[in-house]
Amino acid sequence: MLDNVSSHKTPDVHKWLEANPRVSFHFTPTSASWMNQIETWFGILSRQAIRRGSFRSVKELTAMIAAFTAKWNEGSTPFAWVKTADQILAKAVRKPRAMGESGH
Repeated sequence: MLDNVSSHKTPDVHKWLEANPRVSFHFTPTSASWMNQIETWFGILSRQAIRRGSFRSVKELTAMIAAFTAKWNEGSTPFAWVKTADQILAKAVRKPRAMGESGH
């Protein structure tokens, strides 16, 4: 599953996909980053290690991220969905906001 960043849709990517027909991309709906579990991880990292920090250099920031990640990994378990696939997908469907808007 991929987000909708334009680098996932370049001509080179389309060419690669044509050459690899067993691979297909599934994009998260726009405004649904919560569906991408790495976004959940980055949110945790941001809130718990970066947001209120003060870093004098990129090297210091990188060291903080590495230390936080190492500590996190000591007791980590995989993220688990707490809703069914149907509940998750139902939330991802965008409702039309205005008359004439298709919702796609």
